[in-house]
Amino acid sequence: MIYSMTGYGKAEKQVANNKKIIVEVRSLNSKSLDLNVRIAPQLRSKELEIRTLIGQRLERGKIDLSIYYQDATNADQTMAYAPINREAFAYYYKELTALQQELGWANNQDIVGAILRMPDVTKIQESNEISDEEWAVVIQTIEEAIKQFNAFREQEGLSLYQMFCEKLDAIATLLAEVEPYEQSRVEKIKARIEANLEQLSATTQQAIDHNRLEQEMIFYLEKLDITEEKVRLTNHLKYFRETMDSEGAGVGKKLGFIAQEMGREINTLGSKSNQSEMQIIVVKMKDILEQIKEQVLNVL
Repeated sequence: MIYSMTGYGKAEKQVANNKKIIVEVRSLNSKSLDLNVRIAPQLRSKELEIRTLIGQRLERGKIDLSIYYQDATNADQTMAYAPINREAFAYYYKELTALQQELGWANNQDIVGAILRMPDVTKIQESNEISDEEWAVVIQTIEEAIKQFNAFREQEGLSLYQMFCEKLDAIATLLAEVEPYEQSRVEKIKARIEANLEQLSATTQQAIDHNRLEQEMIFYLEKLDITEEKVRLTNHLKYFRETMDSEGAGVGKKLGFIAQEMGREINTLGSKSNQSEMQIIVVKMKDILEQIKEQVLNVL
C-alpha cells in the first residue's frame, strides 16, 4: 500500500470554560519533513513536544499544523491572536523605506511582510499555562486530526496506486509491441549493409570476403540486440509493483529510483532501435514514464 504526501485532517474537542480546541493538519509533497507550526499562546511551552509527535507520526512532507482555541458560543471568535506593536511597525517602516530609496530597491518589494517578521512587531498575548487535563485533551485532538489526516493520505494513495498500475500495464503493452519489429529490423539492416557492400565491390572491383562479412555482421547485430534491455525493463516493472504492495509507508523514494532505472532501459531501447516504428513505441513509453515520475514525487 502506498500513501500520498498530500493530506488534510481536522479535529476539535470541548474543553473547560466554553472553549474548544481545534487542530488542523495539511500537507503537500516535499523531499523531507518541513513542519510549520502555528499554535495558541497557551501551548508555546509544549511546542517541542508537539513537533516531536508530528515528526514521528507523519514522517515526510511540507506539513502545516494549526492549533487554536475558539469560543464554543461564537464560532467566529478565535482565542489566539497577536496584536501589532504600532510603534515598532512605524519605526521599521521608516527605516526600510529609507533603505529602499538609498539602495534603489524596486517599489514592489514586500515591505509589510518583512516588517511583520521583525522582532517585537507582533506581541503574543500572555496566557496562563494549560492544566494537565487540558493538555491531555489537546493530545487527544491532535491524535484524532492525525488519524483523519492519514485516512486522507491512504485514500489519495489508493488513487495513485490505480494510476501507477494503469501506466505500468501501458508500458508492458508497448514493450510487447516491439517484438514483431525485432527480426524484421535485423533483416533490413543486414540487407542494407550487404547492398552497400555489393555496390562498393562493384565500384572498386574487389571481391567481398563473405566469411569476414558474416563475422562482422554478427558482431554488429549483437550490439543492436535488445533482449537484455527488455528483460531488465520487465523486471523493473515487476519490482515497481512489488514495492507498491509492500507493507508500510516511505516507499516514495524507492519508487523514484526504480523509475529512473526504467528510464535508462527505455533510452537504451531507443538508441538501439534503428527503426522508425520502434522509435515511435519508445517515445510513447517515455511519455508514460514521465507521468509516473511526476506522480511518484507525491508518494510518501
